[in-house]
Amino acid sequence: MHIHILGICGTFMGSLAQLARDMGHRVTGADTNVYPPMSDQLRAAGIEIHEGYDAAQLDPAPDLVVIGNAMSRGNPAVEEVLNRGLRYTSGPQMLADVVLPDRWVIAVAGTHGKTTTASMVSWLLEAAGMAPGFLIGGVPGNFPVSARLGETPFFVVEADEYDTAFFDKRSKFIHYRPRTVILNNLEFDHADIFENLGAIQKQFHHLIRTIPGNGRIILPSGEMALEEVLDKGCWSEVERFGAGAGVDVQLLKDDGSHFAVLENGSKVGEVRWGQTGVHSVNNGMAALLAARHVGVPLAQGCELLADFLGVKRRMELVGEIGGVRVYDDFAHHPTAIATTLEGLRKKVGTEKIIAVIEPRSNTMRMGAHRDKLANSVLAADEVIWYQPEGINWSLDDVVKASEVPAKTLSSIDAVIADICSRDGALLNVVVMSNGGFGGIHRKLVEALQRR
Repeated sequence: MHIHILGICGTFMGSLAQLARDMGHRVTGADTNVYPPMSDQLRAAGIEIHEGYDAAQLDPAPDLVVIGNAMSRGNPAVEEVLNRGLRYTSGPQMLADVVLPDRWVIAVAGTHGKTTTASMVSWLLEAAGMAPGFLIGGVPGNFPVSARLGETPFFVVEADEYDTAFFDKRSKFIHYRPRTVILNNLEFDHADIFENLGAIQKQFHHLIRTIPGNGRIILPSGEMALEEVLDKGCWSEVERFGAGAGVDVQLLKDDGSHFAVLENGSKVGEVRWGQTGVHSVNNGMAALLAARHVGVPLAQGCELLADFLGVKRRMELVGEIGGVRVYDDFAHHPTAIATTLEGLRKKVGTEKIIAVIEPRSNTMRMGAHRDKLANSVLAADEVIWYQPEGINWSLDDVVKASEVPAKTLSSIDAVIADICSRDGALLNVVVMSNGGFGGIHRKLVEALQRR
C-alpha cells in the first residue's frame, strides 16, 4: 500500500512513517519544515520527502493519506484530498488501527517529560530482553530510530494531549487504549486549542476512561491537577511515588545524577547516570514503575537505567569549543525552562550559564506564559531572548522584569556574535526552542571553532 503523510517531519508523524515503512508499505510524505534529526532519519529509511503542499504530489493518488494535526482547511493538499474523495485518516487513528491491536500499550502522558520518560521505559524493556516496539516524539540515544515495531506485545507510546486532526478534535492519546499509563504532571499549555487547565483535565479524564480495570496509572504524589482528574472517576489500579507513597527517592547528589530508590523505607537500588535535575529523577522513577508493571523488577531497573543515554535535543551537548559548551534543549514552557536550568546549575556550580530562548510554540507566541518567563530563568547568569517574526507582543517587558541580566535580539547572527564576543572561560550556552531555530546550534559551534 502507498501511504502519503502530510506533515511527515513532525516528531509523531515521522515516527509513524518509519513504522509503516517497516510494515512493508511504500511511504512518502510532505512538509514545509524539513530539518534534522527527523529528516535524516526519514531519508535513511528510504522515505521520499516532498517539500510543500501542492496538489500535484497526490498524482498518482496514494492508497491512503495520513493527515497531520498541523494541517488545516485551505491547505492545497488537504483540499485536494477532500475534493477527490481520497481515503484519509489521522496519525493516531492509523497507529491505533494498524499497529496497536493485541498490544500491551504503555503510554506516557503529561505536560513535561513525555519524550524522555517514554525513551527510558523503552530502554528498560529493551535492556531487560523484552524487545518492545515504541513510538517516541524524539530521537532516543539508546536507539538509532524514534519508532520501531518490536518483537513482543509490549509497545511504548508518547501520549500527547494535543488534538488529533482538523476533523478529530479529541486528544491524540484517546486513540491508544493503554494498559500501563504514566501521568508525569499537568499544567496549562497549548493555549491555541485549550481554553484553560480544566479543558485539558477533561481530555485526561477521557484517557482514564479507556484504561482497563487491571491496568495501572503511575503518577508522582502531590500533583493536584492530576489528582483532580482522578477524582472525576477512576476504575484502574493507581500507583504513586514520592513523599508519602510506598515508593520514594533519595537524592545522593543534589544534581540528580545519583539517587536511591526506596520501597516501604528500604533501599531497593541506586541509579548513577548522566541525567541531571529533579525532573529527570521523577521521569526515571515513573519509568521504573512502568517497567515493573510489565515485568522488570525495581532492582534490575535501577541497574539498567544507569545506561540510559538521554534524548536528542534534551540538554544535548552539541559542541565544546575553547571552554564554551553548547547545549540544545527542547524546553518551550516556563516550568520546563526553569527545571532544565536548575538541573544544569546544580551540575556546573558557579560556571556561567547563558540561556538563549526562542518563544516558538503556539502558546508562547500567543503570550499565554509571558508573565512567567522572567522567573523561569533565575538559575541562569544571563538570558538572550530571541524575538521571532510573527509574534504580536514584545519581549521587552520580560527583559524589564528579569532579575538576571537579559536582552532581546532579533537575528540569529546577532545572537552568535554576542556569544562569540565573550572570553569563553567555563561558559555554558543553553539554546532552547521546540523548532530548528534557523540552525543556530550548528552555526554557533562553527563560529566558535573559527574564533
